Amino acid sequence: MSELAAPARGRHTMDQLQQSITDLILERGLKVGDPVPPESELREIFGVSRNSLREALKMLQAVGIVEIRHGYGTFVAGHPLAALGRTLEFRARLSLQSSGVAAQELVDVREALECGLVGRAIEAMDPERLERLDAIVSAMEARAERGETVRVEDKDFHRVLFEPIDNAILAELLTTFWHVYSGIHQSVETPTGETTEHVTDTAAAHRAILDAVRAGDSAAAARLLSGHFVGIRRLIERATEESRPGTGALEVVES
Repeated sequence: MSELAAPARGRHTMDQLQQSITDLILERGLKVGDPVPPESELREIFGVSRNSLREALKMLQAVGIVEIRHGYGTFVAGHPLAALGRTLEFRARLSLQSSGVAAQELVDVREALECGLVGRAIEAMDPERLERLDAIVSAMEARAERGETVRVEDKDFHRVLFEPIDNAILAELLTTFWHVYSGIHQSVETPTGETTEHVTDTAAAHRAILDAVRAGDSAAAARLLSGHFVGIRRLIERATEESRPGTGALEVVES
């Protein structure tokens, strides 16, 4: 039956209305960036008020399904994980004020993704990407020598490393988790920023990972990637200790 929501005219709860709009988008084969039917048409299909419809669309925008462009209309969203990333980062950084469990769990997920898939990335690696990775690590080493942050190079390294898998959802997930990771790092780093020792160690760790990738050694690459997450776990532990009563307040820095 076309327009699946039609039999439910006037009987939608807010959750049902959101699901009906989502079903309609799929039923009509709309793609990312396509306009969603105008409000007048949606109200006619679902038999709901303007306020109810707008509330449902705002909720769908909050979870990354649609994008509302004021003055232009509503469109199928192109970055569905952006809202998820904000939620995950908030939960992780909020947990730093207590147990830090959510922050540690997110680091676990990122580690599992990267260590579990690095073998596939190595199998599909090509000389051009190896050169790009080498250039990124060289830039990282140069910045480390000057005691500068290497966050941009860190992000680029992991993005290029997993490009050969050619999985758009994986790429977006890794980007999302990197932003969460970066937000956690900013929340728990020292007031003066990253230390020279830290950036030097980070550059050296990425050089070792690249060497393992170039050698085609998946086991070594996975082991080295796993070691890359030891530092952030220690920072999370330190932050949660400092946030406990009587140990000093945790200063949260906006990312």
